[in-house]
Amino acid sequence: VHRLRSVDNLFVVVQEFKDYQFKENKEDALKDLEDLVKTLPWTNPLKVWELNNSLKKKKTKRKKHNLQSTASKEKLNDDGEEEGVDQKDASKEEDCAQDAAGGEPASGQDTDETQGVASRNGEEEDDNEQSDGKDGSQAASGSETTAGKTSEGEAKVLKFRVTCNRAGDKHSFTSNEAARDFGGAVQEHFQWKADMTNFDVEVLLNIHNNEVVVGIALTEESLHRRNITHFGPTTLRSTLAYGMLRLCDPQPTDIIVDPMCGTGAIPIEGATEWPSCYHIAGDNNPQAVKRAANNICSLLKKNENKESSTSLGIPLDIIQWDICNLPLRTGSVDIIVTDMPFGKRIGSKKKNWDLYPACLMEMGRICTPGTGRAVLLTQDKKCFAKALSRMGHIWRKGQTVWVNVGGLHAAVYLLRRT
Repeated sequence: VHRLRSVDNLFVVVQEFKDYQFKENKEDALKDLEDLVKTLPWTNPLKVWELNNSLKKKKTKRKKHNLQSTASKEKLNDDGEEEGVDQKDASKEEDCAQDAAGGEPASGQDTDETQGVASRNGEEEDDNEQSDGKDGSQAASGSETTAGKTSEGEAKVLKFRVTCNRAGDKHSFTSNEAARDFGGAVQEHFQWKADMTNFDVEVLLNIHNNEVVVGIALTEESLHRRNITHFGPTTLRSTLAYGMLRLCDPQPTDIIVDPMCGTGAIPIEGATEWPSCYHIAGDNNPQAVKRAANNICSLLKKNENKESSTSLGIPLDIIQWDICNLPLRTGSVDIIVTDMPFGKRIGSKKKNWDLYPACLMEMGRICTPGTGRAVLLTQDKKCFAKALSRMGHIWRKGQTVWVNVGGLHAAVYLLRRT
């Protein structure tokens, strides 16, 4: 399951309620959530969580990782990018969570592990506020006072946090309040200790209108961060990049081009998962080309560590070019996969009216007639539809897949070359 390429986060479901009736009154609604804890079937999900922990590899290359997360922090200061904030949080969280869970035997009796965690405490503090405010995981902080009463047994007391994700406007409570009260009840039930940063168990409370899912997280950080170390303002998730590539069904020896590659998420994912194809990436922004090159370097380093000295590199080249005038021979490309500028953080909606038709035209030129295909992602759907309607002689629309990109309703279009 951890090898799935198009999944962001994994968790084991404790119980799912399709039509949960929330009380009108806030206190009653929260009381119900508290009472829910005692009734849930925790035993099997916790076994799955334990099994998952015992399978995790020990992180030996810790120091390297820290350097990386500080590097991404400095990057963040240069560019002030939103992705970066996330990145900082996640790489730190991953570090501490991996300390917590990394080398832990299934029974959870690991004594020196807490020291490893404690030594990093100082640097965890600052990102704590950031992440907590964001996802309502101030969890059971209110109930930390009772955490002293741990069980007197010799087993290690587990640390936990509750993260609540809530969507819908009919609830009388906030995600913070739900996480806090639910967390308090979890703590009483298990006699675990609440800890926002160095937790062993993350309990998820997902509330979507009247659907409630209680789960236990199996991933410490989202799986979409697998290949990217240098983020740009609009870096695409690797999971989405994988889905787009998969949609055009690459065959061995296909030449796959991303003419607007940004930080290189698509070609890097492609080269990793479809090494028998040849991938070319390009962008007109020198900064983006540099970031993509850095991402490729970190991937090569990672591969070297894996395969010692026999690493062969990856079938991927990156070039700075102009999308409307590509240095590629007519009809020489099998597949084009790219994330078009939405006109929000990069470019503008107005510019897209000229850019989109020009792009489609040039992509049509380099794509092999009859067999060539393109998978394009954009949120500027109106502009794209108009541009496509003028290009009917070059591109036929196959299917459209709707996706959510950072809260924006976007579409992935599969086009076939006529």
